[in-house]
Amino acid sequence: MARTHVILDDEVLKAIDDKVGQRGRSRFLEEAAREKLERIELEAAIRKGAGLLKDEDYPHWRDTESVQDWVRASRRGDLTADDLPAR
Repeated sequence: MARTHVILDDEVLKAIDDKVGQRGRSRFLEEAAREKLERIELEAAIRKGAGLLKDEDYPHWRDTESVQDWVRASRRGDLTADDLPAR
């Protein structure tokens, strides 16, 4: 575990202290940093995956009506292997 010096706006520090107390600052800031890091990683993964699914491969996703029709057909068992999305 390492120590660091962090400069915070007075209002932010007061808000943190009001919620978790002075003795809870470090834990709060660590949890907040972890949540932010997870969010950044998720955003990067979403950007990396953007465009992987091609419109021509999933015509049943082109609009809400098409999706609903595909789901109904799937539930009825009316779909063939060609109607199922590739995995």
